[in-house]
Amino acid sequence: MVTDVLTANQLKKEAPVFGQMSFDNHEQVVFCHDKDTGLKAIIGVHNTVLGPALGGTRMYNYSTEWDALNDVLRLSRGMTYKSAITGLNLGGGKAVIIGDAKTQKTPELMKRFGEFVHTLGGKYYTAEDVGMETSDMDTVREVTPYVTGISESKGGAGNPSPVTAYGVYMGMKAAAEFKYGTNKLDGKRVLVQGIGHVGEELVRLTAEEGAKVVISDINEERLNEVSTKYGVEIYRGEDVYTADMDIYAPCALGATVNDATINKLKAQIIAGAANNQLANENIHGALLQQKGIVYAPDFLINAGGIINVYAEIEGYGRDEIMKRTENIYNTTLDIFNKAKEEGITTHAASLRKAEERIAERKKANLQ
Repeated sequence: MVTDVLTANQLKKEAPVFGQMSFDNHEQVVFCHDKDTGLKAIIGVHNTVLGPALGGTRMYNYSTEWDALNDVLRLSRGMTYKSAITGLNLGGGKAVIIGDAKTQKTPELMKRFGEFVHTLGGKYYTAEDVGMETSDMDTVREVTPYVTGISESKGGAGNPSPVTAYGVYMGMKAAAEFKYGTNKLDGKRVLVQGIGHVGEELVRLTAEEGAKVVISDINEERLNEVSTKYGVEIYRGEDVYTADMDIYAPCALGATVNDATINKLKAQIIAGAANNQLANENIHGALLQQKGIVYAPDFLINAGGIINVYAEIEGYGRDEIMKRTENIYNTTLDIFNKAKEEGITTHAASLRKAEERIAERKKANLQ
């Protein structure tokens, strides 16, 4: 029997890219496929007004290709604003590879991906992200120069994760200064959700300052390892969002601040490394403001990683990397004060600052 009723998936096919909610005037979206290596990847270039798009490659076993597309669109947009607000002459881009990084990632697949990156002629530079290691970027470097975050032994800036964590730590301390009148974290209960490379380093930094750190992760082995290494508590409750905490630091995947979690959170500060922490930027940003929760926008405080890999393009050294990353503290405080003065959310204030810089450069380019 023939029916005119369209399924949800069929409706999506009616507007595959430009109709996606996460599409925000992206300049280019490239779909990459290679039968021999099994590569299925999407490269998203959001904006190149300030310079070439730079953003990491994430390998994740997405439930659907639509989820992968949505992720790359959101992440590449976030990279535009991250570079802009940090003062870097870079645009925003991102890439996702669909698959299990533990079982499906091979040198051949990474090289083939690198070849696709190379076809963009430097419009997009890739780097390390979820599911990737520095060694993977070294492999990509064999076929294209448009990659950052390669090993220090090969002339690169190395793993950006420690620098990313340091920037988040600076943002967290700025949030504490704004909320409590002191940037000291000793005695504060900090819940770190997701203890990958960045999360673990954030655990170390906060625990060494004397914070009461609680950790949460889906990997039991990692939980036990990090707990023993730093002497921190493992969250064993049923719902992590109801945990007793002063500071919530999401360091896994995004959208954990959403309709289901926002009213459960007891935290007074949200400051973490995960991208796109707000499921809905406008709605949930406003709700956090109403609840008196200080939110340090992710694309503002997790910029240490891109500062680190940008060094490979600009040629500055470790001292300059750490100096620029430490300045995230001052930028974050400025954003908080700006948001308070104008009665807008911290997310809106961050976005406005980034968009103003892009608009100024665009105007200058036209003159």
